[in-house]
Amino acid sequence: MARTIVVFVTASSRKEGEKIGRALIAEKLAACVNVVAPITSIFTWQGKLCREREALLVIKTRRALFSRLASRVKSLHSYQVPEIIALPIEAGWPDYLKWLAQETRM
Repeated sequence: MARTIVVFVTASSRKEGEKIGRALIAEKLAACVNVVAPITSIFTWQGKLCREREALLVIKTRRALFSRLASRVKSLHSYQVPEIIALPIEAGWPDYLKWLAQETRM
């Protein structure tokens, strides 16, 4: 199972999130991208407390594709330092994981 991951990316808007998601799917870097919006993010940036409306991308892919996926997200993203973090999928429905593997390229 550790060969599959979930990647979280925050985007400035639903529109930007959908643009990133469509590219990742079209390029077979991800099997599925959920765009959850709006969300509220609270963080510190350049010494200032920020509260922003954003979109959250929940991306399912293979661990081996993370570097290429992260590079592609960065190239499409409006933020100087976008959130691009991954967590391993420890367990999952075998049929779903098989589909995930089939929908991503190696």
